[in-house]
Amino acid sequence: MEFYLVKGGCPLTGEVEIAGAKNAALAILAASIMTNETVTVENVPDVSDIRAILRVIEMIGGYVEKIDRHTYRINGSGIRSDVEVNNDLVRRIRGSYYLIGSLLGKYKSAAVAMPGGCNIGPRPIDQHIKGFRALGAAVRVAPPGLVAKASHLRGAHIYQDVVSVGSTINIMMAAVLAEGTTIIENAAKEPHVVDVANFMNSMGARIKGAGTDVIRIRGVERLHGTTYSIIPDQIEAGTFMFAAAATRGDVVVKNVIPKHLESLSAKLIEIGCQVIESDDKVRVSATGRLGKTNIKTLPYPGFPTDMQPQITVVLGLSGGTSIVTENVFESRFKYVDELAKMGASITVEGNSAIIDGVESYVGAHISSPDLRAGAALVIAALAAHGSSEIYDIHYIERGYEDFPEKLRALGADIVKVDTDKDEFGQKLVRVV
Repeated sequence: MEFYLVKGGCPLTGEVEIAGAKNAALAILAASIMTNETVTVENVPDVSDIRAILRVIEMIGGYVEKIDRHTYRINGSGIRSDVEVNNDLVRRIRGSYYLIGSLLGKYKSAAVAMPGGCNIGPRPIDQHIKGFRALGAAVRVAPPGLVAKASHLRGAHIYQDVVSVGSTINIMMAAVLAEGTTIIENAAKEPHVVDVANFMNSMGARIKGAGTDVIRIRGVERLHGTTYSIIPDQIEAGTFMFAAAATRGDVVVKNVIPKHLESLSAKLIEIGCQVIESDDKVRVSATGRLGKTNIKTLPYPGFPTDMQPQITVVLGLSGGTSIVTENVFESRFKYVDELAKMGASITVEGNSAIIDGVESYVGAHISSPDLRAGAALVIAALAAHGSSEIYDIHYIERGYEDFPEKLRALGADIVKVDTDKDEFGQKLVRVV
């Protein structure tokens, strides 16, 4: 069993470099098989979700060549039109559903097992299905999961009932090779939606309006090879920004796009942090106790749901009473019970958490319920008095590259520990 051992109480100081955006990479790698020519993708984060989807692409007949740790060449010409994407790796990652849009767009046929991911509440794919049907596909849920087929795809005017990043990207991928023009209204505006559109445009797609709530796509006959670099990960950047705040440290977060971090920077400034932005980095520092604020998670450019656990940890140490309202995923407060073990005073009422700030956290044995909550609990442990053991870290490693190593470079006392038992049943401990 692997866990993080953290000794808290040390302010984080120094510089940290942010990896490529995991959420953009998952979709871009899925879209890379939509041409029979070779695609080179740079700034790919080395996390378990990415390794999984690359392995899936290989398993269905794609060619994947690792150039270096963050660069891959991919060629989808060996993938058959009748391929079924059905294995345990697909079920482990949420982003596997992007293979539906890419295969449907390229072959007019897709059969993909239902996706997995963190258990943070219902994440229906009804808007994906609605979009595929509007483009002319017959869609049904049957073995291996979601099956979509069409004799050909035609452009359509699609209004999304809710703002959904996943369905916006999936519909976009299917529509780039459809006949005619597709209009997606009430489209998601997240940076990784724009990144996927830019990637496909570099392959010859004709997508306009990404980053606004109306995206227009003129179908093309084929896509071609390209070389493309993925944007920095705004959620990893935000996690280190909030870690600096929680530990009352001083951290320069490098390789970022400050525009993508505006909602985070605004709240940090509001509670008393100093935030200094430059072209590709943000410096966050905090001295003394921070103040209260209220948060409501919203689609971009609002405060991101993926940063909700991290700011809750910070507000748990701030003066006064704060309220955090979760408007995206209904089961995203599971980590509150773990924070309570560390001395936090948080009451969950419906989709809101009422936070009465405490002076400090204390070390405890805690478990990660999901990816972002796991990272937030690491932040809490870094700020706490005493030692903490954080279990179920496989969630964290789905989305953070070299997390303990980057924290150690900032002065954190954190190690990854692997425990096993010998032939006599005695516990063996090994620092990874």
